[in-house]
Amino acid sequence: MASTAVFEFTDANFDTEAMQSSQPVLVDFWAEWCGPCRALAPTIDELAGDYEGRAKIGKVDVDSNREVAAKFQIMSIPTIVIMKNGEVVKKVVGIADKADLAAAIDAAM
Repeated sequence: MASTAVFEFTDANFDTEAMQSSQPVLVDFWAEWCGPCRALAPTIDELAGDYEGRAKIGKVDVDSNREVAAKFQIMSIPTIVIMKNGEVVKKVVGIADKADLAAAIDAAM
């Protein structure tokens, strides 16, 4: 992960860091071997910088964190989930446009 602003969600910390967050949360479900996931990574990094302190932007490696991936029924990656108060407000499968993701985060604020 290139940006230090991008949070690493895991099976162990997901409930406290994502589900119980008072800020909107963007979760990028990805894997190292996934080409489209790597293509999306710079967008996630930019969003993390843009929203630092206002929203939590992070990633879940689906290979290492199967519980969270199963809980959200992740069938394809990349999948982006945007949550507010522990509830999913938007789910995007595949490559997503930065402006669309930013609009979804703004709507969750």
